[in-house]
Amino acid sequence: MGTRILIKIGGRAFDGNKAFKDLAAAIKSNTDLEVIIVHGGGAEISQALKAAHRETVFIDGIRVTAADDIKIVEKVLSGTINHRIASQLNANGVACRRMSGKTAQLFMVEPLTRKGQDFGHVGKIKQVNAGVVVKALKNRQVPIISPVSADETGKSYNVNADSAAAALAASAQCTDLVFITDVSGVMVGESVCHFLTIQEAKTLIADGTIKGGMVAKMESAFEALDNEVPRVHIIQWQGPHTLRNIITGDCTAGTVIQR
Repeated sequence: MGTRILIKIGGRAFDGNKAFKDLAAAIKSNTDLEVIIVHGGGAEISQALKAAHRETVFIDGIRVTAADDIKIVEKVLSGTINHRIASQLNANGVACRRMSGKTAQLFMVEPLTRKGQDFGHVGKIKQVNAGVVVKALKNRQVPIISPVSADETGKSYNVNADSAAAALAASAQCTDLVFITDVSGVMVGESVCHFLTIQEAKTLIADGTIKGGMVAKMESAFEALDNEVPRVHIIQWQGPHTLRNIITGDCTAGTVIQR
């Protein structure tokens, strides 16, 4: 096995033909690198639910997902977005294997509850079966993974893509988990903080420096680090050199979190 990294692509963070052309070039030029991609798509889910006249409700930043909603969520994530990413990479010479958390029971989930609150068809990962992902990598395919998953009965659940990425990065023994975002990294004042330990990041959360959606991303980063993923990166895509700089440690953009 060469270097294995997991890239989580946010819905708004990686768009347009050029970005995918750059990513394909980076994957092809780093022949010793195995790449896994997990994607989200919150904005497109919201648009699809609105078009279906479904009300979107968030509690503590979590989208409450009713039985009728999960069908739309799955179509957007496992269908539209997953197909688009794979098609873009395929068109630029990268072989892909499309899958979701339901493929070969990649993610086994249970309903997510917090403080007694039920979120409907929102799942929490309780087991990862990474064999289907490893098999794709051995076949020199890039797994493109939607986080929609299922429980033992086959019922579908929406799973937070950051959480799915963290769980899979640990199970697949990745050296790096890379969150490609639409922000430059963790901001402290007007500057990007390039390196953080877990304890330093927790201090910044406690004092309110890290807030909003970045808190949830940090929680996923901590999960990965606690499960022996050596490094987590929060970064904007910098072009085709981004992956090489990450694996060599020469990346001067974004934020790196380590234990």
